[in-house]
Amino acid sequence: MNRGFYSIMCAQFLSSLADNALLIAAIALLTQMNAPDWMTPLLKLFFVVSYICLAAYVGLFADSMPKGRVMFLTNMLKVGGCLLMLFGSHPLLAYAVVGIGAAAYSPAKYGILTELLPPVKLVLANSWIEGLTVASIILGVVMGGVLINDAVSYAILHSGFPFEALGIATPAQAAISIIVLIYLAAAAVNLLIPDTGARYPKADFRPIETLKTFYHSCSILWKDRLGQISLSVTTLFWGAGAVLQFLVLKWAEYALGMNLSEGAILQAVVSIGIAIGAVLAAQLISLKNSLKVLWMGVIMGVLVTCSAYFNQSMVPAGGIELFGTPISWAVCVAVVIMIAVGICAGFFVVPMNALLQHRGYVLMSAGKSIAVQNFNENLSILIMLGIYSLLIHFGMSAPATMVTFGLFVVVSMLLVIGKHIKNQREYDSTHLIGEEKRH
Repeated sequence: MNRGFYSIMCAQFLSSLADNALLIAAIALLTQMNAPDWMTPLLKLFFVVSYICLAAYVGLFADSMPKGRVMFLTNMLKVGGCLLMLFGSHPLLAYAVVGIGAAAYSPAKYGILTELLPPVKLVLANSWIEGLTVASIILGVVMGGVLINDAVSYAILHSGFPFEALGIATPAQAAISIIVLIYLAAAAVNLLIPDTGARYPKADFRPIETLKTFYHSCSILWKDRLGQISLSVTTLFWGAGAVLQFLVLKWAEYALGMNLSEGAILQAVVSIGIAIGAVLAAQLISLKNSLKVLWMGVIMGVLVTCSAYFNQSMVPAGGIELFGTPISWAVCVAVVIMIAVGICAGFFVVPMNALLQHRGYVLMSAGKSIAVQNFNENLSILIMLGIYSLLIHFGMSAPATMVTFGLFVVVSMLLVIGKHIKNQREYDSTHLIGEEKRH
């Protein structure tokens, strides 16, 4: 890996760290406003709307200039969204602005990998990026939970900076203030990312022509025998992952009696598992045999389903002490379950992501293929979070929701596996994996 790759990793870590800390701070802001429970998952929904509405344009935008510059501009837009949230805009609307920045950032972040590295290094690069992203998720949600803690926010607000003069007085606002600084640091690192020299034909941003081009790009990936499988899996994974992000918080409250700050730590535990799974995938799975990991998605769904009705009463009283903090046996069991779920997720999504990036780059441009991927994945997030919000609104319990979610993942993955087997019987396309870009 060259120096440019490490600059990308550093920038991605800081930006993702801020994204995940901001989610916890935004939830705290909604709680501070006494917003109804069903509004909480709408944060993520408002965040991903931009990925869908702007999907036809962000890929073209990412290909229109060096991708390091694109990443700088989009991180600065995230700063703007934070400032809106900080100074009176509704959290949902402000988070939507951050989502616009994220939607334009993503094609540049992943697209630059295919410009910078040969196909043989894509699984390894993705495992590094996903592993580091997961590390940032872990630290981000933990940091978000720590920053909204009364003692920590008090120390921030009384640090000598004139927060009071700016109207910043609550734990959520103190947390967002720190998150703004992290986004600014990410933007500064973006300036260090080298220009890969990749250039694409001048984009046509006219609405009708852009939509036609985007529809054509979607058709290419969905009709490709390898692209359709990897795209199906990543679409399912990110939709399910978005629901799991909120469901874990509800499950932590139901099964373990945890509050938001404590539940955020359990949420981070899932990310530890994903990091482990990503590392294992990098060591054990090559791009050539990436399709062999599909069954791990079924196992993940089974684990989530089986853990739905777990609670403290099923485990003996007592526990262990870690760094002077008592941890009950129930929490220990929950941690093991969530790590196992994360390992399965990381092990199957990293190779699928690498395969999808490779096929997209071979069949079209880096920016266009990532934009198609983002559109499908975030449409899945939008639909699944909308359904989850309705289930919460109509009073479905956390265990029942978890069972529904787990079974959906199992059935969906079995359908994808069946489609792949059918494809291979008709035409074995695996020899196409690793081929160079067509000219």
